[in-house]
Amino acid sequence: MPSMLPVRLRLAGIAALLAAGAGAHADTAPSHTDLLRLDRITYGVNSASLAAFERLGASRFLDQQLAARDERLPPAVQAQIDALPIAHQSIGDAIATLVAARDRLKSIDDAQAKVEARKALRKQGIARALQTQERELLRAVYSPAQLKEQMVWFWLNHFNVFDRKGPEAWLDADYVENAIRPNALGNFRDLVMATLTHPAMLVYLDNARNAANHHNENYARELMELHTLGVNAGYTQNDVQEMVRILTGVGVAINPRMPHLRPDQQALYIRRGGFEFNPARHDFGDKVLLGHRIRGSGFDEVRQAVDLLVAQPACAHFVSQELATYFVADNPPAPLVDAMADTFQRTHGEIRPVLRTLFDSPEFAASLGTKFKDPMHYLVSSLRLAYDGRAVPDPRRLVLWLNQQGEGEFGHPTPDGYPLVASAWDSSGQMSARFELARAMSQGDVRFFDGVTIPDSPKLSGPLFAQAIKPWLSNATLAALDQAKSPTEWSTYLLAAPESNYR
Repeated sequence: MPSMLPVRLRLAGIAALLAAGAGAHADTAPSHTDLLRLDRITYGVNSASLAAFERLGASRFLDQQLAARDERLPPAVQAQIDALPIAHQSIGDAIATLVAARDRLKSIDDAQAKVEARKALRKQGIARALQTQERELLRAVYSPAQLKEQMVWFWLNHFNVFDRKGPEAWLDADYVENAIRPNALGNFRDLVMATLTHPAMLVYLDNARNAANHHNENYARELMELHTLGVNAGYTQNDVQEMVRILTGVGVAINPRMPHLRPDQQALYIRRGGFEFNPARHDFGDKVLLGHRIRGSGFDEVRQAVDLLVAQPACAHFVSQELATYFVADNPPAPLVDAMADTFQRTHGEIRPVLRTLFDSPEFAASLGTKFKDPMHYLVSSLRLAYDGRAVPDPRRLVLWLNQQGEGEFGHPTPDGYPLVASAWDSSGQMSARFELARAMSQGDVRFFDGVTIPDSPKLSGPLFAQAIKPWLSNATLAALDQAKSPTEWSTYLLAAPESNYR
């Protein structure tokens, strides 16, 4: 086993070394600022993104990332995704499979057989959740649409669902595929509506149980507090209660048969995928939300309510604050947030212009190299550097590594999502775990879950390192690399270095 990096470099010394400066050791193109900008717009530099940045220049590269027209993955990686069963099953099929399995459970009389059947069903759900996480991590590492991949992660966290509540594991694959991804760089109002009408959200926050005579306010409250307006945004408990009434009947289509409805309700019934609006469960009384009267009319009330929420200045500021915290600083400058909020309101919630305001700002430029990477960013950036376009041998390993760092996809139990600030991830314990992850990624052997060991050591010391990494490393980091006693140890030191923990 390779020797350990000195404690001063592994833990608190990481921040100290960064503060000491990452002085350039060679005058080469692209500049350090260019590379830091590339590192922030993407999940991290690799040869393909560096070549595109050099070919297009900073402005056109950003244009390309905002457009996100090219999402083609390397053939070997696409083959890994295509081999996943979730890639070939609709949400309707997933719900039908789950319902059929639960119906079979009810018909089992033998107690032990029922226990075994429950275990088997739970195992199927875990397998689906694992596949969903594999697919998202592979896309994050290998997609050329790197900004979109970051936004997919950002919105999955903003509109958080938890895959270990009830049937969530059967719903999350479609949630990311058809609610989050198509809207990640689109319009915020469309994104809110896509999550609002998805079974994953409606099950997770209990709105599937919200009916005219049986209110459940979980989703209504989080829709306002966590998804659109933020806390202390001027709304009242009465506004929450009115939102609850508006959302009655918004639920999940579990039964394949249509509900029995009165003739006057049938035209108001909506079913799409696993979502349904059942007018028989809806409160048709008039409501007053944020001082605006909304006439009882069925699902159109939901559309009006979302339009009203997204149009609030509080929504523009809240979403801009979150984006700036993710991309710029833990406490983003107020002038930047205000400028982004102005763009948000002027464009009626278009995400691309808001991001352009952010990326073109002097505050963004001044922040480069100072934003601490959360575990997702650290893992993906390390893999992009280490494998540089080559397919990882076993994507399941990526899921394990991310879960071990405490930020597994769909793994945060509460609806607020994972924190975006450094203080959540830079403790000594976290940094020690990160060092172990760096060593695991650098091992000469990759041990799979089935016990098979395949030599496949990442090659970090090639041309990409020489051009994009080495010239900007601090003297202390270079000295640590010189002390490495093996290629594995050298790679571990590089991935655990201060510069590798910031973007």
